[in-house]
Amino acid sequence: MKIKKGDKIKIIAGKDKGREANVGKVYPNQDKVLIPGVNIYKKHIKKNEKMPQGGVVEIPRPLATSKIVLICPKCAKPTRIGYEIKGKKKNRICRKCKSVI
Repeated sequence: MKIKKGDKIKIIAGKDKGREANVGKVYPNQDKVLIPGVNIYKKHIKKNEKMPQGGVVEIPRPLATSKIVLICPKCAKPTRIGYEIKGKKKNRICRKCKSVI
């Protein structure tokens, strides 16, 4: 997966289109990322021991990686990610400025 935890991203599709944030958690098997404060949905909770009243809670849902693009830390532009192999190390590189991410 090309996106990692802590990367700065921009959302390019969906109800939060245009927002910028940092990745909180990555789900590589599902090809999704969780971004705090983005893609918030409301869930109705039945009353239980934790919430004796019940009610509506806001929950962030994971977002598909196809709906986000990485922002390069050096050139600060939305970019695709490439790979460069030096010796035994594989580095992610910005496709626009060719710097290591």
